[in-house]
Amino acid sequence: MSATTAGASPVVTVAQPRTVERLVTGVPTSDGAGVKLTRVLTQSLQRRLDPFLMLDAFGSDRAEDYIAGFPDHPHRGFETVTYMIAGRLLHRDSAGNEGLLESGGVQWMTAGRGVIHSEIPQQEDGLMAGFQLWLNLPASDKMSAPWYRDFAAHELPRVRTAAGVEVTVIAGESHGVGGAVTRTATAPLYLDIHLPAGAQFEQPLAVEHNAFIYAYQGELTVAGQVVPEHTMAILANEAASDGVRLEARADARVLLVAGRPLGEPIAQYGPFVMNTEQEIYQAVADYRAGRFAA
Repeated sequence: MSATTAGASPVVTVAQPRTVERLVTGVPTSDGAGVKLTRVLTQSLQRRLDPFLMLDAFGSDRAEDYIAGFPDHPHRGFETVTYMIAGRLLHRDSAGNEGLLESGGVQWMTAGRGVIHSEIPQQEDGLMAGFQLWLNLPASDKMSAPWYRDFAAHELPRVRTAAGVEVTVIAGESHGVGGAVTRTATAPLYLDIHLPAGAQFEQPLAVEHNAFIYAYQGELTVAGQVVPEHTMAILANEAASDGVRLEARADARVLLVAGRPLGEPIAQYGPFVMNTEQEIYQAVADYRAGRFAA
């Protein structure tokens, strides 16, 4: 697969842009072997932002903040999308897969019925930064076979608008360009948008989809609401709205994430996300008995 770059993207017009329902500041925390990160989408927002379960932002120029990484740990019942914007990520799993995700690359992993893996972040030119998004699976797919794929930066489709906005299309579709991954049940949209000073960007959104943005560099404006740097804006679900309009006074970088809600019960115990408590008990029992996918 080679990246697609649109030299002249189609004109996209949003007639009634969504407003900002609320701003959310991430929670500093640690995970794995003490890796410092910011949990942007927390468990308390899972139902509001269904099908998304979690978004972590990690980044540091201090190796001691993450050098021990995320040793072997299990997952069941959802997907993880890891996006490195600086540095590298060495990963291994219980099926014998191993790889090195480099700057600008994405790993999309379907944990399905169970996988055990490790992730070790590494600096590159003194920097390490990225995001991990958790995407829920519908009940019918939670016990599917595990799957993953690494996408190098040059394999990710891209769009450049007439206003000079550069968009990496990780999932979904933007301005006529399809993303690296599609999912029928949740129809996720995952864009990394770089706006130069004074630029505007419009993206259609299905009215029934939940959506949010995360400004990770610089600030921007959404329907008159300023979204500060390192802040998530939950976009309102409004019957008349057909998309979102982003405006940047100075250079800004932002993630735009949207998807179709599953509307199913969520039962979570750490790295296991199922629909019932009984399924969680079974996941723990299967893990302890060594029955996760090999």
